[in-house]
Amino acid sequence: MARLRWRGHRDEGGEAGEARDKGLPPATNGTSPAGWARPAGGGQSQVPGWLRLTAGWAWRLLVVGVVIYLAFRLASALRIVVLPFVAALLLTALLQPLTARLRRAGLPALAATWCTLLVAVAVLAGAGVLAATQTSADYQTLVRELGNTVHDLQRWLAGTPFHFRQSSLEQLSNRVLAFLKQHQSAVAGTVLSGSRIFLEILAGLVLMLFVTFFLLKDGDRIWSWLTGFLSAEGGRRAQGAGAAAWQALTYYVRGTIAVAAIHAVVIGTALWVLGVPLLAPLVILVFLAAFVPLVGILVAGTLAVAVTLGTKGWVAALVLVAVFVLENQLESHLLQPLVVGRMVRIHPLAIILVLAVGVAIAGIAGAIVAVPITAALVRAWPYLQGQVPAPPPGAHADEPQRR
Repeated sequence: MARLRWRGHRDEGGEAGEARDKGLPPATNGTSPAGWARPAGGGQSQVPGWLRLTAGWAWRLLVVGVVIYLAFRLASALRIVVLPFVAALLLTALLQPLTARLRRAGLPALAATWCTLLVAVAVLAGAGVLAATQTSADYQTLVRELGNTVHDLQRWLAGTPFHFRQSSLEQLSNRVLAFLKQHQSAVAGTVLSGSRIFLEILAGLVLMLFVTFFLLKDGDRIWSWLTGFLSAEGGRRAQGAGAAAWQALTYYVRGTIAVAAIHAVVIGTALWVLGVPLLAPLVILVFLAAFVPLVGILVAGTLAVAVTLGTKGWVAALVLVAVFVLENQLESHLLQPLVVGRMVRIHPLAIILVLAVGVAIAGIAGAIVAVPITAALVRAWPYLQGQVPAPPPGAHADEPQRR
């Protein structure tokens, strides 16, 4: 009787029992033990399991790529709104401590916000007026010294070892002037395009100040309203991610301001000692260039060295290059690790790629906001996944929960 029951069990098991006796995994849902899809006709399919897995990942990655592409196209089309909003977030991260201090001093929220915003506008306007005033005052000196440098260069090219004829150099200058006159329409089009860009920048500045005002005044209430539609678990993740992203933005803005100020003081002192004209515009340019990592200081340094070379000669230009190199090493090995810290540490290769994407989407403005956005997303991503990462060295465990 036991033998009959065993045989019945084998008959009911069918192929599963034979596979079990042979030590093979049972086939389920029309799939053979080796992972090959079994067609309806009973034959062997030629699609292995690894290929089906790769195809599944491929179409999902394609969908994600299309969504990212459409998001970038939308951001590029709405850059006149997106960029001022991101700039307002950065400005709010910088100005919020002053607003909080004024509130603690007893000022109402509206008064504290207005005072903070007026201080920021006064500083920006003062820097712009100073740069314009000194540029107007030093313009004639700059033109005269550049003319002297051009004459010295012509004499140098006419001497040993080049022996260029003076008439050839003058003919080259005349050709350049004739080329500019022939392409006067293109220059006029560039001026009109520049006027359009100026209007866009002005509209962006107004929108940035408008958004900054309400973020300083009602930022907490706006964030609570945005997360109020989520479930309990989603709200908890959003709160953690928002606090971490805001902390990354705060660290980035404050650290970049400190590094930019050190840049401006060091380079400004060198330019003042060398007697280079346009001191204030160049110092302001160096300060603003610090907000574009790796690339900004290179562009500003090149312009400063060019002005120094054209007005004070190659010796002063070499001295300024040495100052830039030493100051860049100081920033890389001391200022960034100590001032900015590990909170927004991003690999240089990632910074280059992020800057390239930002420039492709929105030009210089995109390069300025690309790195802080990336830093905020990197800090917020673990919280969105429901994880709580370990705090960075030197930070308290509860620090990401505070705003």
